[in-house]
Amino acid sequence: MRNERTSEQPHEFGFGVPSRDPLGSGIEEPRCSAEPLGRRSARSPSHHRNYISSSDGTARASEFYSKRFHEHRPVRTHLPGNAGTPLRIMKFGGTSVGDASAIKKVVAIIRAAARESNVVVVVSAMSGMTNKLIEAATQSEAGNREQVATIFEELRKQHDTVVSALIPSAAEQNRVGRIVQEIFQEGDRLCQGTILLRELTLQARDSISSLGERLSAPLVAAALAERGVASQAIEATALVVTNSDHGTAEPLMGLTRERCEARLRPLLKQGIIPVVTGFIGATAEGTLTTLGRGGSDYSATILGAALDADEVIIWTDVDGLLTADPRLVPSACTIREISYRDAAELAHFGAKVLHPKTLRPLMQTGIPVWIRNTFAPELHGTKITSTGPSNGGGVKALSAISDAALITVAGPGTERMRDVLGRTFSTTAAVRADVLLISQSCSQNDIRFVIPAALANRTLEALRSEFAQDLAHKRVDHITLDSTVAIIAAVGQSMSGTSGIAGRMLSALARENVSIIAVAQGSSACNMYFVVAQKDVNAALVAAHGEFRLGAQNSQAPRLSSSCATTGKLEPTVPRARFKE
Repeated sequence: MRNERTSEQPHEFGFGVPSRDPLGSGIEEPRCSAEPLGRRSARSPSHHRNYISSSDGTARASEFYSKRFHEHRPVRTHLPGNAGTPLRIMKFGGTSVGDASAIKKVVAIIRAAARESNVVVVVSAMSGMTNKLIEAATQSEAGNREQVATIFEELRKQHDTVVSALIPSAAEQNRVGRIVQEIFQEGDRLCQGTILLRELTLQARDSISSLGERLSAPLVAAALAERGVASQAIEATALVVTNSDHGTAEPLMGLTRERCEARLRPLLKQGIIPVVTGFIGATAEGTLTTLGRGGSDYSATILGAALDADEVIIWTDVDGLLTADPRLVPSACTIREISYRDAAELAHFGAKVLHPKTLRPLMQTGIPVWIRNTFAPELHGTKITSTGPSNGGGVKALSAISDAALITVAGPGTERMRDVLGRTFSTTAAVRADVLLISQSCSQNDIRFVIPAALANRTLEALRSEFAQDLAHKRVDHITLDSTVAIIAAVGQSMSGTSGIAGRMLSALARENVSIIAVAQGSSACNMYFVVAQKDVNAALVAAHGEFRLGAQNSQAPRLSSSCATTGKLEPTVPRARFKE
């Protein structure tokens, strides 16, 4: 059984450019000039063959993408190792690569971008794939061979169907099919080893859950090659060096930068598009690790920082970051532009579009991040920048965490216990519970804090054990748990310097008879938090959204006009500031 992979010998699958029209359509894909970006003539024309089928709408899509990219194309005066050519990191999520039809849209986007910039692609597993792989791993630990076999057979058929639909050539189908089969065989071996041991180690779990991304990369690379774009699938174990925290690994940016320059830059010089597996990395010794669920966004920004890219574009199945959850607030709409800090707050407090760690690698770089919809490219999306828009402070968006729990440590004797805070939070940290919010009375008679509901009972037991003697001697009256609470987060710019926000929020909630259990404000001055009962979350969000007119603020985000669609002349973006090392 093999529970690890070495970064020294990663799978790399190169796909050259076919010397034929792979779809036989004979329809020339519309082009738009990329001459202002320079160096386009340095690439072989064969890297961008102008044929694409119109039967599934991708010809029209390609024309749109080609023109649309002028709206936020980067301008760069120097790119190390490839002067004058901008670099985009483009990440495609699970629904974007969920089936053959979706992958064709992805290919159209990449082809259009590749005419005017270097492109590094990062891919997720097909939608739902990682959940099924984790289920297979869990069933392996329980010794359920039949269930594991059923899951893998279903996943094999799913990928075989996509290969057949994307690749017309029988020879190429066989070649890609062998790659897919090798990866599934490795998954089989990992699960069979887990069945024998009846133990699912964190390392084995990482290896099994990583199979989805390792299957997606060669499929997307092959689809690009079939449509005239030279590409190479690369496993991120050869690029992203991490610590050894399986399941929540963190990148070691110095080593990652060295490997990305050594492996990716030569491919970009040759006009080859690297298609990199998201979600995974490896330790310096070569042991595979994962960055956490949804970590492909994180992978994209890690590569963006490592290569000093001009922008990172996260293509997904939603229109961007929203002012609130549209399932709870019907008037929610897309935020046109937002700062790193505000976007990170939204991601941390429930916005599912971004992985919470996504923006960390870019904080010191100034590299913008776009959230765009693969399936609705006419929409503007959300641009995330270091400073955000220059239209004043105030609330920009709302988010909510409903799976939360409130723990209270209270008693008149706690004010004389100088170490009560330290003991409370060291005990909480010991059970690996993240503290989402803290509220404390001035007299220190009680401490309230909110943690994820999944760890609530474990944390409560640990605290009662830690304070057992104090409870017995009445220095601490009680330690209680309330699992019926939720956090409403109001996120915006310069909120502490904008008068009336807290008052307006409290008044709006009061009008809907929503009781406030606790209030806190972040030290960053871009957030304010309100703890309410779970049953009041919908009413609280709708009331606050209306009070701050968030729908009206963001309702003017532009679409691509008909004139722009005809001419392709869109307003270029301002070049991003470059930071000296």
